[in-house]
Amino acid sequence: MKKLSKEDISQDVFDLYDDYAHNKVDRRQFLEKLSLYAIGGITIPSLLSFIMPNYIDSIIIKPNDSRLQSDYITYQSPKGGGAIRGLLSKPKKMEVKLPSIVVVHENRGLNPYIEDVGRRAAVEGFITLAPDALSPLGGYPGNDDEGRALQQKRDKYGMLEDFIAAFEYLKSHKDCNGKIGVVGFCFGGWISNMMAVRIPELSA
Repeated sequence: MKKLSKEDISQDVFDLYDDYAHNKVDRRQFLEKLSLYAIGGITIPSLLSFIMPNYIDSIIIKPNDSRLQSDYITYQSPKGGGAIRGLLSKPKKMEVKLPSIVVVHENRGLNPYIEDVGRRAAVEGFITLAPDALSPLGGYPGNDDEGRALQQKRDKYGMLEDFIAAFEYLKSHKDCNGKIGVVGFCFGGWISNMMAVRIPELSA
């Protein structure tokens, strides 16, 4: 069978995946509805392989990039989940203190894509912290399906406190010049907006 292209797939399939990614349908409902589009030689596995994200092959800045110092750290979120793990990235060569960015993940934990976003910004001259709000539950489990299920077990306002604590961590970092921004994706967009409301000096 020939390799699928976007033109082979109905827009309804992408809309269905969007509903699944945003918890509007569960996995069973997602697969049941997806099966309606497995016709004419197109199988469910081939549809899944096309629409599901391929994080590893899409990474732009590798974890071992020689330009960066990128390590996992743990900081405290006393009003949120307690000990929170995050990826802290910064340029290896620093002649002055740098601005910082809190990188907020989607509704599935700190997956490889969000880690890559943190490293991309670090290459451009920022100190970045990409927290994992799933830390109290063991952290990102390695796939988005389980990550979404885990994140639903946490209170969103508790997770908001985790990212506010990340802002405070960066604010006191010895290499930060005091200028801090936030960027978020999906659920992280809500977090970013709420942080901008709560923290007057934050740029979102």
